Amino acid sequence: MKKKIKVLIIDDSAVVRQTLEKVLSSDPRIEVMATAPDPFIAAEKMRNERPDVITLDVEMPRMDGITFLQKIMTQHPIPVVICSSLTGKGSETALKALEYGAVEIIEKPRLGAKKFLEESGIVICDAVKAASVAKIKRLAEKTIKVTPKLTADAVIAKPKTKAMIRTTEKIVVVGASTGGTEALASFLKALPADVPGIVIVQHMPENFTTAFAKRLDSICQVSVREASDNDSVIRGHALIAPGNRHTLLRRSGARYYVEVKDGPLVSRHRPSVDVLFRSAARYAGKNAVGVIMTGMGDDGARGMSEMKEAGAYNIAQDEATSVVFGMPNEAIKRGCVDKVLPLDRIAQEVINVCEQ
Repeated sequence: MKKKIKVLIIDDSAVVRQTLEKVLSSDPRIEVMATAPDPFIAAEKMRNERPDVITLDVEMPRMDGITFLQKIMTQHPIPVVICSSLTGKGSETALKALEYGAVEIIEKPRLGAKKFLEESGIVICDAVKAASVAKIKRLAEKTIKVTPKLTADAVIAKPKTKAMIRTTEKIVVVGASTGGTEALASFLKALPADVPGIVIVQHMPENFTTAFAKRLDSICQVSVREASDNDSVIRGHALIAPGNRHTLLRRSGARYYVEVKDGPLVSRHRPSVDVLFRSAARYAGKNAVGVIMTGMGDDGARGMSEMKEAGAYNIAQDEATSVVFGMPNEAIKRGCVDKVLPLDRIAQEVINVCEQ
């Protein structure tokens, strides 16, 4: 039997601590080692026992979560999952935490609908399990700036026709999860301003994707924004799937656009990479270039296989540069990947393929 993942929960809300403890303890692979209302009490508990993963609130008394994260990552790195409320300012702070070494962001569990608690439980437990196997690095001090597993069938029908004819316009679809926020930043920064249209699914809670897209837009030549229903997919623009909504590629004549819709968790996620990739197989076929990046689990592998059958060209991030080599590896094992590349070579490969 596998050793249980020991988790330390740090949150100033007793209700959140109790809810997280209940959710995490329901997974047989996870053990809640301890809970703490602030970083000082957490530090005392960590002197007696080192956790495998920490879930960390951002706004707390005595010491905020970002400061505590910096101390952890510069001294004794431990995988950290940020547990944050869905506020604009809080979203930006949580994204900053990813730059400082946090592995994932999860939405604070809310009391309410049974369906929400069931789905959030799946996401929270998966985030902790992903963090437990993530490759983390020590943060240099000089860098501190102070349920059933559904398939895409649940959202979009599998293509019935063979691959469509090749046209002059390519479409790039990208999927990422754990470690993907920084991987996507690196990838998009390396692309020219006139790159073919891009649609991206990054596993992330709702509202965080708005701040994430704004951050990417500020550092890239490509225009980046959160996708809205019926947005056109055009050259020089990248659309980020909004958190908690599936995003699909559609085509009307020569125009590509996105559909943003509700639906069940697919491959344990919403948005799901499988849903995006299946839609690319169906509506772009040989005109599509698929990229699958770092992430836990297998979301995207089935959809990428369908893209390959439709004639698309597929790229996977290699193990050495992946924070978690789950999603790329699953696609590679299915035999649907044309090239396996380190992160810093993926952008150039996309450019080369799109120019052919």
